[in-house]
Amino acid sequence: MTGLVDGKVALVTGAGAGIGRASAVAFAQMLDQEAGGAIVNTASTAGLVASPNTGAYTSSKHGVVGLTKVAALEYLRAGIRVNAVCPGMTMTSMVAALSPEELETFEARQPVGRLADPNEIAEAAVWLCSDRASFVSGVAFPVDAGASAD
Repeated sequence: MTGLVDGKVALVTGAGAGIGRASAVAFAQMLDQEAGGAIVNTASTAGLVASPNTGAYTSSKHGVVGLTKVAALEYLRAGIRVNAVCPGMTMTSMVAALSPEELETFEARQPVGRLADPNEIAEAAVWLCSDRASFVSGVAFPVDAGASAD
């Protein structure tokens, strides 16, 4: 899924072939306008580190990170920056549906003792799309309070 905002910014979510197709649509629109832009793919800290019993998910998110890096190199001369935001455990509706015990276990594993608020992830994506990140491309940006640092 992709959302092109004002013709110069695309936020892309998904995995596998879906993220590739969504990115291709965003690239085509930006190239047609010849005005450059910024694309932020949504990966995960699972695209940076591995965990037991998460093979399919981890490999799909590593694929998103790889696609991001290749696209960054291929499209930078056209003025299109491509990065990925890699959220850690975030309080989504799916996570909120966990039992209190499960939620407590996940929170205890986090370096700051809590899960990310979705707005914290969104702020990182907005920054990557902004002119303040004009020299940032090809980055898999962890937003995980240091969870992927160990």
